[in-house]
Amino acid sequence: MIAPRTARRHAWGRAGVPALAALGVVATSFLGAFVGLVVLGTVHAAVGPLDTTMTVRPSLTGDTRVHVAPLGSLSMDTHDGPFRVDVSIDQLDEAKARAIVADPTTLTALEAELPEQIRSALIRLAVQATAGALLGALLAGILVYRRPRRVVLTTATAALFVLGGAGIGIGTWRAEAVAEPRYSGLLASAPSVVGDAQSIVGNFDKYRAQLAKVVTNVSRLYSVATTLPLYDASGTTRVLHVSDIHLNLAAFDVIRSLVEQFHIDVVIDTGDLTDHGSAPEAEIAAQIARIPVPYVFIRGNHDALRIQEAVAAVPNAVVLDNRVANVAGITFAGIGDPRFTPDKTTRVSGRDVSVTDSGRRLAVTVRAAGGAAIALVHDPDAAAPLAGVVPLVLAGHVHHREEKALGDTTTLLVQGSTGGAGLRGLEGEKPTPLECSILYLDATTGALQARDDVTLGGIGRTSVEIARHLAKEPPSGSSPGSEPSSGPSLGPSGSPSFGPTLAPLASPSSGPSSPPSGPTLVPSLAPAPSP
Repeated sequence: MIAPRTARRHAWGRAGVPALAALGVVATSFLGAFVGLVVLGTVHAAVGPLDTTMTVRPSLTGDTRVHVAPLGSLSMDTHDGPFRVDVSIDQLDEAKARAIVADPTTLTALEAELPEQIRSALIRLAVQATAGALLGALLAGILVYRRPRRVVLTTATAALFVLGGAGIGIGTWRAEAVAEPRYSGLLASAPSVVGDAQSIVGNFDKYRAQLAKVVTNVSRLYSVATTLPLYDASGTTRVLHVSDIHLNLAAFDVIRSLVEQFHIDVVIDTGDLTDHGSAPEAEIAAQIARIPVPYVFIRGNHDALRIQEAVAAVPNAVVLDNRVANVAGITFAGIGDPRFTPDKTTRVSGRDVSVTDSGRRLAVTVRAAGGAAIALVHDPDAAAPLAGVVPLVLAGHVHHREEKALGDTTTLLVQGSTGGAGLRGLEGEKPTPLECSILYLDATTGALQARDDVTLGGIGRTSVEIARHLAKEPPSGSSPGSEPSSGPSLGPSGSPSFGPTLAPLASPSSGPSSPPSGPTLVPSLAPAPSP
């Protein structure tokens, strides 16, 4: 007689055999499909003047990535897993690229042809990747099982995996994600590769067209001696939002480079320029004079009044302390932090009543002035009283980015630390990243159209990550307090210029569309000695 425990063990063993067999079929199918994708899930396609390699790879997140060596890469959240599409630029036909840039009619024809070329390549990629996955599963089934039934099950499992993955990709497809790419690479190349802030994508045809524009931009980047402006950004004012520099002199090298590369119209600093607000620290205000555009400043809780006065003495600086000013055609309102607490790194527990009161005072000032497009506060806690008073509030203080809705009509954008939180940013295992944002505003209304969040991954790096975010619901009509401006800066030809015209990774060309002279790459970000 079999003991009850032994009987249960035998029953479990008999029940577990089918489960283990099914698991083996699934594992064999996935392994074979993966090998098949690696071997056959790649196509080589000529897209305009470029030789490209397109691949499909298993992925938990999906996405589309475009690798533009040696400039960097674009990542776009176009769909969810389990497959990712990678596009690599392998080689450029220099003769074709020169002809494209030299003859505008050739460029127009290329932009008309590229969507169909990309579509054809993607169809070939899908067919070849599917065939590769099924063939890989078939061969794996034959090698492992050698029994027709198991081989069929293995291949059918791979087919379900491929069809299911395709269904997930189609069901989660977000064509508009191409308008919000995440760029990683050299800072000097960012404006050209990321593209025009006003490009909005609505369907798959436009998705292909946007990829075509990326190819066109790469052709221009690799071309030599071009004098054509890369982008038309008429009607936009470009604002660079920085905050919490905390005595890091390297931050001003980053600011100056961004101003030149992106043709920034005005820089906004939401406070904490210094650490202790001491008299020697006031010398950092001289760095503002290096920035060739207006520099709007409000005081942070680490900035004493002497720091505010030192900034106000700089010719291109505009200090806002409970007042409104029109700069670069946009009306800004700002107020300094009411506290001076140099011993506090960020916020204390609970809300400070004086901070909220400063927001109320600024709201009264804005209403009395007839409105403003953007309000500046240091601590985000001061922003609440400005809900419904201005469309956009900019703040800093907390050393990380945040975006919040204040009621139905006001957005709060909190900036990270452009100085990597100063020396305190080195206290953790990883340095605090240097963060700032480029805001694209309608030059007439001051309405936010898009922003690029710029992140440099700590001290010592010259590469950059830029994430594009489009305004979800741009306000209609004029924002209160904004005034028409003359639009973006114009080159000698009268054409608006957006982003530099670049020779291949050399200094900017000396043609009429060149940006101002100065560094084109972010210099070494080693920590500067504290004053």
